[in-house]
Amino acid sequence: MTRAYRASTLWAALLIVVGLLAGPAQAEHRTGTLDTVGSDTMAGLMLRWGERLARRHPGMRVQLQASGSASAPPALTAGTTLLGPMSRPMTEAERQAFVARYGYPPREVVVARDALVVVVHRHNPLSSLSRRQLDAIFSETDRCGAAGGIRRWAALGLAVPPGRIVLHGRNAVSGTHGLFRREALCGGRFRPSVNEHPGSAAVVAAVAADPQAIGYAGLNHLTPSVRPVPLRDAKGVRRAPEPAAVRRGDYPLARDLRLYVNLPPGESLPAAEQAFVDLVLSAEGQAVVEELGFVSLPEAVVSRQRRRLGLAPP
Repeated sequence: MTRAYRASTLWAALLIVVGLLAGPAQAEHRTGTLDTVGSDTMAGLMLRWGERLARRHPGMRVQLQASGSASAPPALTAGTTLLGPMSRPMTEAERQAFVARYGYPPREVVVARDALVVVVHRHNPLSSLSRRQLDAIFSETDRCGAAGGIRRWAALGLAVPPGRIVLHGRNAVSGTHGLFRREALCGGRFRPSVNEHPGSAAVVAAVAADPQAIGYAGLNHLTPSVRPVPLRDAKGVRRAPEPAAVRRGDYPLARDLRLYVNLPPGESLPAAEQAFVDLVLSAEGQAVVEELGFVSLPEAVVSRQRRRLGLAPP
């Protein structure tokens, strides 16, 4: 059990309610409540999209339970929500549980691009890390091929900071935790000494407060108090988490952010969910993505998904 358990419990119970206030009149008004359950990484996006939806459709209400990506599949399967935001793909077990209940798979909609960034204190001189080094720092299994674990900064050739490396990361219900484990640790196990936090902001704050610390967090949570560490790809090329590299997929820890939708084959989305997805896959919705520090989708990806969902061209 980590020091962040109590905070994690509180965050898991977080309920963000966006009450849609009066806004500019639209040609078509839709009303109702749209419930979503899932990713805390995407909580800010969902909140801001809900606010923008208010301006299009006064009378609608978005209710978000941001308790982590792992909470989305059970909620979709149970029927308590039709929309599940996730910062990782569904596992096969999660998908099959849904299929067993409904007879068809959930629809996956990519809504933005993101990246995990490895962060150190702003005065830490670490220039870059390879995948093997990253695994050797955070894992106890060394599945990526390192000769042994890295426990002290001196093992990375650094005179400062002195002493042991202090680790920070996300808790197990987070899609960020799952992606980092799969991609950076080659599916291995985290070291028990990793301090787990309920959100990326908490990870960044902890690293900013300790010159000996290192952690991983979502791209949009960077602050001037920490420094993102470039990662070396399989060819040894240093890749910084810049938007263009994330959009192309050149950065090793880039990822898609998704909405999973309970949509029977051949049917259209219900009015409330359709209005929300229509906004997300619009120029206005993708501008929100950029405003919050994520990476917007290429226009071709947006257009292709709109066609598949039966939405009018943007």
